[in-house]
Amino acid sequence: MRIRAQMAGDKATVRVLMSHEMETGQRKDASGKTIPAWFIQEVSASHNGKPVMTAQWGPAVSKNPFLQFSLKGAKSGDKVAVTWKDNKGDTRTDEATVS
Repeated sequence: MRIRAQMAGDKATVRVLMSHEMETGQRKDASGKTIPAWFIQEVSASHNGKPVMTAQWGPAVSKNPFLQFSLKGAKSGDKVAVTWKDNKGDTRTDEATVS
């Protein structure tokens, strides 16, 4: 994941680019076999260890999804962590410092 958190006035704008195939389970490969579903189901974010956002996603989200949200009460130097979990049980967490 690539995370950027920048102060904009009294709040931080957090931008996240996630690397994930996001297969719906409806496409077929070259031999005609269905490609199994594989997509991010849950995304959560925390600010200095305190949860601030949770989102439930499904197979309709595009490949390599982009997420942006605003965070009130953030200050330069604070930590923002984003975690995702997919339908195969894989998880990933990355962290950025607010600048």
